[in-house]
Amino acid sequence: MFGVKRSEKRTEVRQGLKIIIVGCGKVGNTLAENLSQEGHEITIIDKNKQRLTAITNIFDVMAVEGNGASFATQEAAGIEDADLIIAVTNSDELNLLCCTVAKRVGKCAAIARVRTPEYSKEVGFLREQLGLAMIINPELETAREISDILSLSGALEVNSFANGQVEVVKFKVEEGHVLDGLVISDIHNRIGEGILICALQRRGEVLIPNGDVRLEKDDIISVVVTRKDSRQLFEKLHVKTNKVKNCMIIGGGRTAYYLASYLCAAGISVEIIEEDTKRCEQLSILLPKATIINGDGTEEDVLKEEGIESVESFVPLTGIDEENILLTLYAKQVSNAKVVTKINRLNFQGVVSKLDLGSTIYPKYIISEAIIAYVRARNNSGNNPVETLYHLYDNRVEALEFKIDRESDVTDKTLRELNIKKDVLISFINRRGQIIIPSGQDMIRVGDTVMVVTKQLGFTKILDILE
Repeated sequence: MFGVKRSEKRTEVRQGLKIIIVGCGKVGNTLAENLSQEGHEITIIDKNKQRLTAITNIFDVMAVEGNGASFATQEAAGIEDADLIIAVTNSDELNLLCCTVAKRVGKCAAIARVRTPEYSKEVGFLREQLGLAMIINPELETAREISDILSLSGALEVNSFANGQVEVVKFKVEEGHVLDGLVISDIHNRIGEGILICALQRRGEVLIPNGDVRLEKDDIISVVVTRKDSRQLFEKLHVKTNKVKNCMIIGGGRTAYYLASYLCAAGISVEIIEEDTKRCEQLSILLPKATIINGDGTEEDVLKEEGIESVESFVPLTGIDEENILLTLYAKQVSNAKVVTKINRLNFQGVVSKLDLGSTIYPKYIISEAIIAYVRARNNSGNNPVETLYHLYDNRVEALEFKIDRESDVTDKTLRELNIKKDVLISFINRRGQIIIPSGQDMIRVGDTVMVVTKQLGFTKILDILE
């Protein structure tokens, strides 16, 4: 076992969980980074010594070289005292076996990455029979998020809270838009009740705006609306509310399969362009309602022949970031398609954010959000814990949903009376299914769930919103 300790880099020290991560790939690295920064004790297992050396040179983690499904390896990593094991290797079977061994020899919770479609249909059975806290599927969750975006064609991003009753929708304020030049406090008079702007990006800077902020063209804003009122409000905002009629997908991997399944079920016409003949044959059987084209979707002639100039939505899923970006830029040039760009690597975000890529999806963020929310809740159980977590604006903003399960300094006081930190906004209160877009006179009560949007990252309990 080896590792590099650099605790002096941490700005805050708090008691965390003992977490073992099996698999030092892209997802494992992202989890190790995020969870170690939140003050947890991380040990990572992998067979590749070079990968382990690289990660311990960057993050405050320990490392064990070996097979994560081996009892001896898990014992060396401290499984008997661990609170949680997360298995994210490239093999579904190995991930499930790692969790099974850990549950037999330790008292920890277990999370497994399972990506194969056949297993994904049996998630409930596997989780119950193996005693897993969570099963994560990056490709499935990525496809679901892309599907949500395509269901609201005017949106750049759509996130759901309160069991789907509330949506946080991101879109761009175009020149001459009804919001262009409008002061936020005047929105209720112009648009109506039931809408709240929770975050705003202007010339690269992200704000948690107050009512005095005047909106400008090219602002990218996130609005909180109830699902039942969203269509009516977005029509007033001149945001397209229709779903796309058709979609061209480049690449026929797992994400493309899951996405096509969602879109076909929603009545959207789907065309997949895949270069591998054998995979095309498989997709033709798995997706009888989709059109499968055997060809190179990165070739301009192929794209034109298949009608890219008239398609309503375009999603490149090649598995190579550079290809996805170039294909998106090409689609924006030759068509009016709604485009969604999947990016796996987190490098060069400053450069990527300046490109007109439509909606951008980072699968590693999607998976890490679910796990981080679980870890924060487990680490603060019985203390008004986190239920849902989303990262917004390239990880610079967190939107969190807290369950208020006991009285505290935030309950039974008007929001105006609370000494809330800067860059923190209470965006809605869910009271027994009734969604309240709050004013300063509203109160948080026991039994509510509350959504908080903040630039101050790392909140684990509702009391963290207070000075």
